Amino acid sequence: MLSFVIPAYNEEKYLAPTLAAIHEAARALGEPYEIVVANDNSNDGTVQVAEAGGARVVTVHKRQIAGARNEGAKAARGEWLVFVDADTQVTQAVVRGVVDALRSGVVGGGAGVRFADGPPWVHRWVGVIAFTMRMCGWAAGCFVFARRDAYEAAGRFDEQFYASEEIHFSRAMKKQGRFVVLRDYVLTSGRKAEKFSRWQTIKMLLPLLSRGLSGGKSRELTREFWYPDKR
Repeated sequence: MLSFVIPAYNEEKYLAPTLAAIHEAARALGEPYEIVVANDNSNDGTVQVAEAGGARVVTVHKRQIAGARNEGAKAARGEWLVFVDADTQVTQAVVRGVVDALRSGVVGGGAGVRFADGPPWVHRWVGVIAFTMRMCGWAAGCFVFARRDAYEAAGRFDEQFYASEEIHFSRAMKKQGRFVVLRDYVLTSGRKAEKFSRWQTIKMLLPLLSRGLSGGKSRELTREFWYPDKR
């Protein structure tokens, strides 16, 4: 069974379309599936939207995406785990790619990423990042899939990290077997561009990037961009 795990903190605005896209893709393929929403201390209507959208809700107190994903996976019943961000919409092609890859012996992977909205600079920015991630064989954080046994053997998502956890997870998964990035893509929101300008984004990310992959361990450096108190 496919278990779609969605980490969520105050996602009432984006969650319903994400759930609808998962239902549409999975039903079209005829695969058994479930959706688990890991509700991480939301104080809006996230739970109500999740339940109305046919998801099972798990309560989490982490305020950390790696931890929320792990708690959601722990509650999930499937042997195939698909981690989807709450503002990210999958397609039938992507889900079919996941199923085909896992049945062929792949241990996990990711997909291409495109922004559904946002200014032109955001699309160029995400294009460069997505290309770099693909060339490195790393899954983008908004969509990651894994065989459960490989996920456990890789140590799950490393909860030392508040950002770049998907890169560390990708590297750990590669030690378990073949890890792929699908050609098909998911659509994610450009909501960061609604809140921050290009220069604000650069200003916030530079201190983090200057520390390399270890910078993701700092809650303070990641708080404003990835962990705002309000959406």
